[in-house]
Amino acid sequence: MKVLIDERVRQSDMRREIKVICTDIDGTLLDKHRDISARTREVIGKLPQGMPIILASSRMPSAMTYIQEKIGRPDHPLICYNGGYVLDGVETLDSVTIPLSTCFKLVELAAGLDVHISLYAEDEWVAPVVDFWTKKEINATRVQPILMGLHSALNRWGEKGKALHKVMCMGDAGQIEKLYQSYWEGFKDELHLYRSKDTYIEIAPRSISKASALEKLLSHKYGFSMHEVLAFGDNYNDVELLKASGMGVAVDNANMEVKASADEITDGNKADGVANYIEKIMKLEPGIFEN
Repeated sequence: MKVLIDERVRQSDMRREIKVICTDIDGTLLDKHRDISARTREVIGKLPQGMPIILASSRMPSAMTYIQEKIGRPDHPLICYNGGYVLDGVETLDSVTIPLSTCFKLVELAAGLDVHISLYAEDEWVAPVVDFWTKKEINATRVQPILMGLHSALNRWGEKGKALHKVMCMGDAGQIEKLYQSYWEGFKDELHLYRSKDTYIEIAPRSISKASALEKLLSHKYGFSMHEVLAFGDNYNDVELLKASGMGVAVDNANMEVKASADEITDGNKADGVANYIEKIMKLEPGIFEN
């Protein structure tokens, strides 16, 4: 486990080069309006233009590209679906999916429960109806779903030889807890069952993580190591990323496990924590980003 280091020690021992910034989106980079604040845009604008800023999220590609535009890095790679789908422009660098047979079982186990299930493959989102949960996701991600029955969608993807990158379940906390227990008993060794809230279950292959995806990306495209990464996060799916990076920073609204895995803690996302930390180390170590 990493421990926080006294600021005086940190100033004298800070790594002299940061070549990559990798950040989570929701709860980390976005402000209270679920957008990129003017301050965040300003501070990122001070970084070298060629410096990779990699967004790593559970989101689908279309829900991330508009954020890339806002931070001035539209052509940089993306780590989508918590590491299950890594893109560099139109090139797929890595893709790890959930077998369709498993997805059919996940849908069947939810039968009889009042739970919304959405399906994700590459840059497609399928929702069965436009309900409260669909509207909530549209508002959060600015993406419109394909409306289709879940079995029809799975059959269609099967005919195309595709599998899914993510299954997301949303609903009343009690209903979601019942479903989570059922999924845990049947799939804990095969799937990540990630709960960002008590009303959500995000499901992905167990073999992936943001950290493993970033390491592959850095090796393939840049020849950088994880020791040259400054990473930001707030939730359980960011723990491995913060631990593996040369400098892992948790925002103040992060849960305790994430904070314990970080080197340092910055302000919360609603107080521009990512921008504040970048600006702080710019002042402490002039030239740290000049690479």
